[in-house]
Amino acid sequence: MRAAPGPAAVGDRLPGRARVKLALVLVTLLLLHTTLFVELRVADVMPDVMLLAAVSAGLVAGPVLGAEVGFASGLMADLFLATPMGLSALVLCLLGYATGVARSGLHSAPRLFGFLAAFVASAVGVAAFALAGATLGEAHLLSGHLWVVMAVVAAGNTLLAPVVVRAVGWAVGGPARMKALA
Repeated sequence: MRAAPGPAAVGDRLPGRARVKLALVLVTLLLLHTTLFVELRVADVMPDVMLLAAVSAGLVAGPVLGAEVGFASGLMADLFLATPMGLSALVLCLLGYATGVARSGLHSAPRLFGFLAAFVASAVGVAAFALAGATLGEAHLLSGHLWVVMAVVAAGNTLLAPVVVRAVGWAVGGPARMKALA
């Protein structure tokens, strides 16, 4: 007898209620990203909670849902950016998937793995966005300020990770999935 796969298994779909909860979380994060966090800048850089949503989904639900949430959150972020449409969606889709793969490779994650993953994935995500953007003609993204952007986004996202991971975990499957930072 085969055990039933969880909601993030390949080929499985989130139940309708979980999809609605996840959409609510993503819209809430987008509102915070475009209103509150715009005012909370360090060195003219703000945390990127849409990137953090993709990382959080990868952490709590695996690579498939990490990619799906990354694509959705990236597309939502692209609506407010002056870069090519779909750039954030592409980068965050790959980032959510990679974070999910990294997390699924561990049977038992150390207590601080979620924080470390949020920090590293945020820095890598910013660098990947700049490199992909430069490839598409947005060379200004590869400025000397990139290191500052990577550091501030990584630090800010690490501080916000417990809240965002908990919110995404709540949306996609409850307490069992929210143990990524526990």
